[in-house]
Amino acid sequence: MEALEMVAVGAAGVAAGGLNAVVGSGTLITFPTLLAFGCPPVLANVSNNLGLVPGTLSAAYGYRREMKGQARRLVRFGAASLIGGLIGALLLLRLPADAFQAVVPVLILTACVLVVLQPWLNRRMKERGDNGRRDGGVPLWCGVLVTGVYGGYFGAAQGVLLMGLFGAFILDDLQRLNAAKNVLASLVNGVAAVVFVLVADIDWTIAGIIAAGSTVGGLVGARYGRRLPPVAMRGFIVVVGVTASVIMLVR
Repeated sequence: MEALEMVAVGAAGVAAGGLNAVVGSGTLITFPTLLAFGCPPVLANVSNNLGLVPGTLSAAYGYRREMKGQARRLVRFGAASLIGGLIGALLLLRLPADAFQAVVPVLILTACVLVVLQPWLNRRMKERGDNGRRDGGVPLWCGVLVTGVYGGYFGAAQGVLLMGLFGAFILDDLQRLNAAKNVLASLVNGVAAVVFVLVADIDWTIAGIIAAGSTVGGLVGARYGRRLPPVAMRGFIVVVGVTASVIMLVR
């Protein structure tokens, strides 16, 4: 890679890490950047996934205070994310690159609707006397599993999907849910990265540049994302989700 390309990829990594910390969809910044510089799609996807792992970890660290009291939730849904991420990574090595292209925009837009409806859904849960202790039961666990499959395969807007599911099934503060989202995304990306390191070709220069950028972006995004009020954060999630859907539809 030329110096200018390396700078551009590094900057995309910083932006992606920050966006992933607050919402998700950072892949929609780094992946097109790599394609624009002539990187083959599968190689770009694999190298990008590996590079974003440190960014999701730094974002999870930045939200460590919001993770207090969520150990059982993280263990429960972490298992679903690990299984889903493993399946998704294996599918990436087997299925055509556009396998999820048709259904994903619909899933993202549905998640955006759920995020918008979260206050109403929370009120309904309170009226029913459901305090969220069951964490959504089997339906939500399966939803996290499917999201993990998608995250291991490609991952753009994985965070939007998780936040939509959490908002629909769990009665809790939005920032605490975002902290859980960052941990689950880290698990998905991490297990997929292990698979790719073992069996796939990786451009280590690209992965290293994105890793450095996304680590910085994740810490910065977590620092400022934690300060967003619920209404602002909800609006940000919806804007990013709708934008991601449009990009994937017209690509």
